[in-house]
Amino acid sequence: MKDQNKEVLYGLYDDDEILLDAVKQARENHLDIWDVFTPFPVHGLDPILGLAESRLHIAGFIYGAIGTAIAFFGMSWVFTRDWPIIFGGKPYWSVPAFIPVTFELTVLLCAIGMVVSFYIVNGQGFGVDNPTLDDRITDDKFCIAFQTNGKSESEIEKLRSFFSESGASEVNSKTI
Repeated sequence: MKDQNKEVLYGLYDDDEILLDAVKQARENHLDIWDVFTPFPVHGLDPILGLAESRLHIAGFIYGAIGTAIAFFGMSWVFTRDWPIIFGGKPYWSVPAFIPVTFELTVLLCAIGMVVSFYIVNGQGFGVDNPTLDDRITDDKFCIAFQTNGKSESEIEKLRSFFSESGASEVNSKTI
C-alpha cells in the first residue's frame, strides 16, 4: 500500500554533474534518498544510486520470441494446411518468404509488450494521478528528494544543510 501523504524535502540543481556529486555525497553520508528526478537520462546515475540493472530487456526478448513464433508457425499453418496455393513458382512452405512478416510481428509484439510491461511495473497508466514535486523538474532542473515523514527537526535541518553544502540552487518542501 502506498503512503498517502508523504512529506518531501527536495533540492533543485542546475546541472547534472552537480547532481551526480550531490548523490555521491548523500550516499557517503548514509542519507536515505527517496528519489532523484531528472529531465533526461543522466549517464552513471543508476550505479551511484545503487540501482540494479533493469530486466526489461529480458521481457523484450521473450515478447519478441513469442512474436517470431506466432508469425512463423501461423504462416506455416496457413500456407501448408489451411490455404495451400502455389504462387510464383514457390513451394507451399517457403521459409524465405516468411522473413519480412516474421520480422515485423517480432518487432511489433516486442514493442507493445515492453511498453505495457513498463507501465505496469511503474504503476502508470490510465486514470493514475502522479503528482509532481516541481514543474521545472521536467524542463531544466535536477532534483534529489528525501521523505521527511516522522523525522525530527534536527534530521530535517541536517538534510537542509546537506543541500546547501552540495550546491542546490533551491530547497523546498511539499506534501504529496
